Amino acid sequence: MKTINDFNFENKKALIRVDFNVPLNESFEVTDATRIVSAKPTIIKILEDGGSCILMSHLGRPKGVQDEFSLKHIAAKVEDIIGVGVKFIDQCVGEKAEEAVTNLEPGEILLLENLRFHKEETAGDKNFAEQLSKLGDIYVNDAFGTAHRAHASTTIVAQFFPDKKCFGNLLAQEIDSIKKVMETGEKPILAVLGGAKVSSKITIIENILDKVDHLIIGGGMSFTFIKAQGGKIGNSICEDDKMDLALDILKQAEAKNVQVHIPVDVIAADDFSNDANTQIVDINEIPDGWEGVDAGPKSIEIFDKVVNESKTILWNGPLGVFEMESFAKGTIELGNSIAEATENGAFSLVGGGDSVAAVKQFGFENKVSYVSTGGGAMLESLEGKTLPGIAAILE
Repeated sequence: MKTINDFNFENKKALIRVDFNVPLNESFEVTDATRIVSAKPTIIKILEDGGSCILMSHLGRPKGVQDEFSLKHIAAKVEDIIGVGVKFIDQCVGEKAEEAVTNLEPGEILLLENLRFHKEETAGDKNFAEQLSKLGDIYVNDAFGTAHRAHASTTIVAQFFPDKKCFGNLLAQEIDSIKKVMETGEKPILAVLGGAKVSSKITIIENILDKVDHLIIGGGMSFTFIKAQGGKIGNSICEDDKMDLALDILKQAEAKNVQVHIPVDVIAADDFSNDANTQIVDINEIPDGWEGVDAGPKSIEIFDKVVNESKTILWNGPLGVFEMESFAKGTIELGNSIAEATENGAFSLVGGGDSVAAVKQFGFENKVSYVSTGGGAMLESLEGKTLPGIAAILE
């Protein structure tokens, strides 16, 4: 696996696919700069070698050229975070872009315009990729968030750099972190899967059952398992058409000696509202008119014990409706348990949109081993799929 550490970038122009698809407010200010911060180590390494950086990214899902999706809006933020001046060009291919690259000196950064202003980007067009390739001497992919897409800038362009392509620091870290969970992790290995639906996690569960020793199933998806086993779940969310599948998963886990932990009690509410009346009930005995919205105290205690006995931990999905303060305790306590296990030497990987949001909201970012920057890419990796953006560098 070639990374930026295998190259000296002195007097070289690095064409870097970054993921600067960051949220902007109505004033076009960046509201979460995590992805820009994550790309900084790669950029700094290249600049310190004496190279220059040509940064290419997408922003949003524009239909043609739309000013609100222009990367000019984030240039100042990139400059602020990297600590080096950033030149912006309102093109990403063609003569104007090539001229800007020609004039780029070692130690300088050029930010190209939104790749998705060209439909050829998402189509994986080879001619478009070839035009991009003219802008750099070495191709660096540091965009895990788009590694599951076979787009021109993430995958196809690598063909034009047969011996001069590598992973950036961020993407290399993502690959290593997933490998620690899926291949080389110290046992016992625990996967915590939460969220609303079993259907969105089926392929992940089936793929990781051969790798883990413990599986915690929490959040809304737990009620499908409980109802499938004959429990009363009141008005709780449930995928009735997935109940047979839930029972099959439990059978597979038993056959593979994987211990499955499902909440034993829940916080039940009489309304899906922060101000609802609540009660703690056995998860098998939720009254009609009430719905489970968070893990209960006994469940939190059981999960804490499992977490702290594990040496490798994957966390994907919350244990309750953490967006509402009244129903956030289960997710917060799980975060505390994982933070404690991490402090005691366990490796912990957090991935998937909701769990990453929870980790940020409750201040666990620096208390776990690694927080993934790619939602869809992370999920596809856990499903065992080969991501085209990664395969293109390894070829």
